[in-house]
Amino acid sequence: MPRRSRLWLVLLLGAIVLGLSAPARAAKFPIARIYIEYNQTANDLGYHVSLDGEDWKSLEIVNPSGKTIFEVTGRAAYQDLGMTELFFEGAEPSVDEFPLEDLLALFPEGRYTFTGLTVGGARITSRATFTHAVPDGPAVSTEVSGDTVVIRWDPVTGTPDGFPNRAITIVGYQVLADSFQVTLPASSTEVTLPREFVQSLARGEHPFEVLAIEAGGNQTITEGTYTTE
Repeated sequence: MPRRSRLWLVLLLGAIVLGLSAPARAAKFPIARIYIEYNQTANDLGYHVSLDGEDWKSLEIVNPSGKTIFEVTGRAAYQDLGMTELFFEGAEPSVDEFPLEDLLALFPEGRYTFTGLTVGGARITSRATFTHAVPDGPAVSTEVSGDTVVIRWDPVTGTPDGFPNRAITIVGYQVLADSFQVTLPASSTEVTLPREFVQSLARGEHPFEVLAIEAGGNQTITEGTYTTE
């Protein structure tokens, strides 16, 4: 065999071997989030997880120290069909009873790894950066005039008293009032509830929440009420 042909054959075989030995790149979860939700009015705090991916049948979440903090495996039909979305909330102890420093220590800052297995046997993984940058609760007020209800809040720029002093970047606010909810950009400081929605309410006091959402995903709730006549 000519020298040039032998060299070409060696290079070709080497490429094939490398291709066979290289690990397949795992697919990613389009959404993989772990974040804090703090209710400043009730003074309680919980850790939430939000996940989305196609046809996964098992999931493991590992913290920055390499410790598995959550595992789930589909059985029977879920083992065959797989799952897509997953959302759950951890318990929300009162910070009055569970010291904040101890509560934050349970979930250290850093990269959390989400690893799953699809129905087809493919590995699927993502990493989420988790922080202790918790925004302050919005200072809220309301104005009611007939069928017009306006909920206002002050822009959030810092953290709640006693929380780690971190730079806070607000990316949006969410308002929930009974069945009405809307998410607004960070520049917003008020929302007017739809007149038709207000007209459908019974007279009396009605609760609402305004959430400040930080760039890292953590969010803080302020609760309030307004009264229709």
